[in-house]
Amino acid sequence: MIVRLHLSTVWTQLIALARWALIILPMAALVGSACAVFLWALDAATRLRFDHPWLLWGLPPAGMAIGWIYWKLGRPAEAGNNLIVDQIHEPGAGIPRRMAPLILIATVVTHLFGGSAGREGTAVQMGGSVASSIGKLFRLDAAETRLMLMGGIAAGFGAVFGTPIAGAVFALEVLSVGRIQYEAVLPCLIAALLGDWICQAWGIEHTAYTIALPANFHVDPLLLGKVVIAGIIFGLGGLLFAELTHAVSGIAKRFIPQAWLRPGVGGALVIALVYLFGTRDYLGLGILAEGPGSVTIPALFEAGNIHPWAWASKLAFTVVTLGTGFKGGEVTPLFFIGAALGNALSSLLHAPTDLMAGLGFVAIFAAAANTPLACILMGIELFGAGQTPYIAVACFVAYAFSGHSGIYLAQRLAVPKISTDELGPDIALRQIRAVPTVARPLPALSFFSRNTRRPTAGNHQENHRMTFKHTVAAKEVGMVRIYLKPGEKRRGGGRLGGWLARPLYRELVLAAKAAGIVNAVAHHTHYGFSNHGGLEQTNSEVGNPDLTLCVELIGSREQLEAFCRQQGESLRDKVVVYKQLEHWHILGTEAGLDQPETMAATA
Repeated sequence: MIVRLHLSTVWTQLIALARWALIILPMAALVGSACAVFLWALDAATRLRFDHPWLLWGLPPAGMAIGWIYWKLGRPAEAGNNLIVDQIHEPGAGIPRRMAPLILIATVVTHLFGGSAGREGTAVQMGGSVASSIGKLFRLDAAETRLMLMGGIAAGFGAVFGTPIAGAVFALEVLSVGRIQYEAVLPCLIAALLGDWICQAWGIEHTAYTIALPANFHVDPLLLGKVVIAGIIFGLGGLLFAELTHAVSGIAKRFIPQAWLRPGVGGALVIALVYLFGTRDYLGLGILAEGPGSVTIPALFEAGNIHPWAWASKLAFTVVTLGTGFKGGEVTPLFFIGAALGNALSSLLHAPTDLMAGLGFVAIFAAAANTPLACILMGIELFGAGQTPYIAVACFVAYAFSGHSGIYLAQRLAVPKISTDELGPDIALRQIRAVPTVARPLPALSFFSRNTRRPTAGNHQENHRMTFKHTVAAKEVGMVRIYLKPGEKRRGGGRLGGWLARPLYRELVLAAKAAGIVNAVAHHTHYGFSNHGGLEQTNSEVGNPDLTLCVELIGSREQLEAFCRQQGESLRDKVVVYKQLEHWHILGTEAGLDQPETMAATA
């Protein structure tokens, strides 16, 4: 019996894998090809800017053109990576097809005229846009579209950096802080590997980085201690980058209401920074050298005359560029900032320059994006496995010390980094910023905190003014409402054409009870209509068998979806509405008061 069950499971998995491969392959091929075109165009634009330095003066009008195009044509796509993350968490209108060409053109224009931006945002958005279009073509449902979008992220990220394993894990990790979405592991892995292979098949080559590995390598305790110190600094650097970018964006929106004008002002500020710092080394990606002695990411891996504040200079250029509305990504500038910061720390900590630059390269990204596992794998893919212990320590420490912040405000907080009573479950980072008392708490390791309970929702300001002996612990649940007629019978129920069957609403309530759903009730209504039908009403003397009835179920989303699929034959022509709720437990904070006293479901 067990062998038969196992074989059945294997066969089901093989069918699912083959089906997903057929869907993922064309999507990943398109995304890999789009990334190849993008990287080629980016390289051509950078070299053209080197050959024609006067193009920098075109940055303000180019920025206004980008802002105007997005204002007229790309408003749904304006949210960029956050739109894709939101669509994965809560499917809605989908990803517009125009996102891919808009972000590709806007990013190339940004780099052509000297904006300091990256490329990961462009690749991820192209991947999400293509994946959404393929999903609509194959008529995938909401759950399958979610996996498809994650595959698009993996394909874009893996192709643009040449790190397919990191790309796959990034797509699984970036959605929620502290939680991995393993249900999409195979689609993401297939998409990332194929996207990277297609991109390289077009002749695209990625920059090679090397960290020297000493003979007879073993972990040096003293060096490991220095890596921990550096990891803390990298974490604070990632926090600083994210907060400054959001702050500049907020200031620009406050003082410049016209969206198309903000990039124009930002372009003028970038030009001012060039003359203030007296260098153009901090424009663009920072990978290619404009001339001898230029500060680039590869140069930061070598000991030399690199200015110790080069990381702050690149940070200023990037924050102004992205914060005022230019398009691109944050990751490659973060690579530059992290490598420059590591280069500066190497002399202070008396540590190898290439190692510290490489650790900063990945660790500051882990801090700003809240994706430590993906960044560890990226470090292994780029630098080799020899330095894995140092890479892992740097990334995990940086992640722990970056606070509840990040460059992707649509990320959900699944597992908080610190224990606090102000944060609800699966709250988006953008919502955390709206809570003044906990918007940016000081980072700490959660096991140093005495209170290890799950974060709670409530009135944050009131909780700080008064002390209560009870707390509210919130858990996400869902509610399904099914509308039907009281006289309806279950299809196929009973032996005499259904005459002996119970009413459908009773059958649904009994089935819900058997399925373990926490709450199932049927509501009688007095007046109304459903599914565009006629108005129905009742009175105290005569009942109306055609009056709409509502069956209400409360449970986890997974339970409710499984129940509706199981009862699909009876529900296929019914109006079914789903709503997200919170289940509240009132808990005591004193000894002996830790049992739930009251439970309430609230919208």
